Amino acid sequence: MVQTVIESSEPALHDLRVQMPGRITTRGDEGYASARKVWNGAVDHYPAAIVFCEKVDDVQAAVRAARAHNMPVSVRGRGHDLAGRSVRPDALVIDLSLMNDVHIDRQTATVAGGATAAQVIAAAAERNLMAVTGWHGVPGITGAATVGGYGPLIASHGLALDNLVGAELVSADGQRVVVDQEHNPDLLWALKGGGGNFGVVTSAKICLHPERPVLGGMILFPWGEAETVLRRYAKAMASASIYLSVVIGIISLPDGSPALFLAPAWTGEASDGEIAMEILKRCGKPMHAQIASMSYQDLIQSFDARVANDRHYAVENRWIPAFNPEVISALIAGGAGRTSPFSTIILQHFRGMPTQIPPGSTAFGLRREHVLAEIIACWDPATGDDGCVHKHWARDLSRTLAPISLPGGYLNLLGPHAHDQIAHAYGDNLARLQAVKRRFDPDGFFSATPLPR
Repeated sequence: MVQTVIESSEPALHDLRVQMPGRITTRGDEGYASARKVWNGAVDHYPAAIVFCEKVDDVQAAVRAARAHNMPVSVRGRGHDLAGRSVRPDALVIDLSLMNDVHIDRQTATVAGGATAAQVIAAAAERNLMAVTGWHGVPGITGAATVGGYGPLIASHGLALDNLVGAELVSADGQRVVVDQEHNPDLLWALKGGGGNFGVVTSAKICLHPERPVLGGMILFPWGEAETVLRRYAKAMASASIYLSVVIGIISLPDGSPALFLAPAWTGEASDGEIAMEILKRCGKPMHAQIASMSYQDLIQSFDARVANDRHYAVENRWIPAFNPEVISALIAGGAGRTSPFSTIILQHFRGMPTQIPPGSTAFGLRREHVLAEIIACWDPATGDDGCVHKHWARDLSRTLAPISLPGGYLNLLGPHAHDQIAHAYGDNLARLQAVKRRFDPDGFFSATPLPR
């Protein structure tokens, strides 16, 4: 089967080698093994070839060659898709990592398809501006800006996709398509939650905001106080300012025992922020608390420093309506039952500004207040661990949470097995999204994040 795929792809690859000499790697080439790798070490996919694009013309050539010879494709920005969809097996991978320019005009960033969130944050900081991103700077910004992007500015400025104001993409027929409120507004609507299912997003226009100092850090609580902390946190956030975002995590201490942390980010007035930090500390009796004023860039870099490469991951997620007693009990049991010291549960609160956006104004499927629960199984393969027990832990906790969760889930973190969640992830926007898909990609050439047909 593999040999058949290679032979059938040769005409397409021949065309591309002529147009882009030295920028295509295939099975057997010296750089292929490293080129096919993504951040999640558990992904072990073998694409037919990888083409490293430097400009939009290259992307057009890759799409046209693949279509002409019936070769499947996938698109990789920075390779941070946990399911490995960006390196589709036996396909042509259109790699955008060399297309990473960031240009800022007033309060809008025009970002090439391979730019990282960190690159956008750094460019914005030079103009005393902030970009709405996730909590990490290493992933590509385009993925977050077209699928979701829960992050430190969510309560005050929405998801990353709420700040997407335009894009340019290469369609399934190889044409350049401008997308904004005046040109293809239905496609802009679809990109804001529907991801890269409509073409190769070669650039995105992102709204920036005036830079503000961040009061943030880490508050660590002993595991025995987890129930109290979560209950008090929920009560405190009921009246909290939109300038406060908090990510909660269940992690391991050096001795392997669990602990609970709150990582706040405050972007309002400094004096009010000090009060907010004290309220969070009083959710329990902290065993460690380090809060300081920093730049938004420093905040994101502090989270990047905690991410380990080369480990293996499997992720489940649920949309939880609130921290009620049943939810808290399930999370604590799941945290205590982790099968690897590297596994964690991350909780992000969707509240404030994005809940005021009408559900039909973007393709993103859920606009009511909720908590995104990321159940992250992580293990070290160097110990001979095949990951089965850790995957079961994550799926078991997801199943436990299912009856007390909202339908659907965050598409960036849903694997192909999560059929029931995928079916509900777009909410009432699914029919309109499918209509846009039929208009711009009727043959289903692109398949980035899951989209029911």
